[in-house]
Amino acid sequence: MKKIPSLLITITFLLFTFTTIGQTTWKADLAHSNLGFAILHQLVNDVKGTVKVTESIITQPKEDFTDATMSLKADLNTIDTDNDKRDAHLKTADFFDTAKFPELIFQSTSVIKKTPDHYTINGNLTLHGITKPVTLNAVSKSGTNVMNNKPVTGFKVTGVIKRSDFDISTSTPSAMLNDEVSIEANLEFGKE
Repeated sequence: MKKIPSLLITITFLLFTFTTIGQTTWKADLAHSNLGFAILHQLVNDVKGTVKVTESIITQPKEDFTDATMSLKADLNTIDTDNDKRDAHLKTADFFDTAKFPELIFQSTSVIKKTPDHYTINGNLTLHGITKPVTLNAVSKSGTNVMNNKPVTGFKVTGVIKRSDFDISTSTPSAMLNDEVSIEANLEFGKE
């Protein structure tokens, strides 16, 4: 009977070892990563802005990014629309309420390969204290960092969310400020 527990321990150890072999972690180069958005104002003009990415990590279990896990955090207090008065207003309870909800958080639930460099990323986005599922499109490019000869990869991630889904300025009519917000993240990662 004593052989069975030791056999189970050995099998468990081997399974754990095999599931972690080959897993790669990528960490965002924050100096070369950004998160932008655009929203239609008065039905005639896109107002664009950015927030600073504070962290983004990819854990890659396969040769490509299929089934990877991706996470991103951004600081909403860094919102920049090239207009100080508007930026200050966006931080208030009328919009993002950054005093209560200072962070945007994304966590993938699935990454599906569409073509060699195109992926669909499904995940949960937390914004304004509300978490909703979102689907994003991503294009990846990989290469070698010319400064240190280490692997690098980049992702351009795009999608559309609705501000009403996150209870952001829901009293503002869509003729004044469109409900749909386009997002675009350009992210550069170094292999850990």
